[in-house]
Amino acid sequence: MGEVEAFCGSEPRVLDLACGTGSITARLLSRFPKAVSTGIDLDPALLTIARGTFAGDDRVTLVEADLTDPDWPARLPYDTYDAVLTATALHWLRKEPLRTLYGRLAGLVRHGGVFLNADHMIDDTTPRINAAEEIRRRARMDQAMRAGALDWAEWWALAAKDPVLAGPTARRFEIYGVHADGEMPSAAWHARVLREQGFEEARPVWASRVTRCCWR
Repeated sequence: MGEVEAFCGSEPRVLDLACGTGSITARLLSRFPKAVSTGIDLDPALLTIARGTFAGDDRVTLVEADLTDPDWPARLPYDTYDAVLTATALHWLRKEPLRTLYGRLAGLVRHGGVFLNADHMIDDTTPRINAAEEIRRRARMDQAMRAGALDWAEWWALAAKDPVLAGPTARRFEIYGVHADGEMPSAAWHARVLREQGFEEARPVWASRVTRCCWR
């Protein structure tokens, strides 16, 4: 959230892109109580959780929409935002829909605002580093599983039995199926395409297998 404050101050208007359960919005409001957030997602199950979390909070608006639909920005309550934030979500899009999405975001981020995307951006020029990080990632996952953490399949199986989430979960699998059909282009690809689509500057600000990139 430090980048948000640096670019936008302590009362930003934020678009939480592919917001899921609203974890980014929760962190945003915890740090900046005077911020406002619009969360947008297509997943009815995760949006159900988000609506429960932020019920009665007039700082938060939740919108159900498909980011591949060309008309999704018309459903937002504001024409522009100080910041657009997203994490581990856009990798489910393939390159051409992602390119189109970036063009739409260029029209939503106000001049001087920021777009922050923390996602999987593997650099295919560093295969040995990638392999070492994959080993470390799998070791962390195995440790978490031994400690009792659920994998996604187990989590969704429980959600399908929950009296509140069962219906939205069924609709979720009708929309997405079992697996998302996305790509994971490199950070360099993202930076190049963002500039092509109208952002003045684009670069990684923290490089790892999960790379946070900052564009404005």
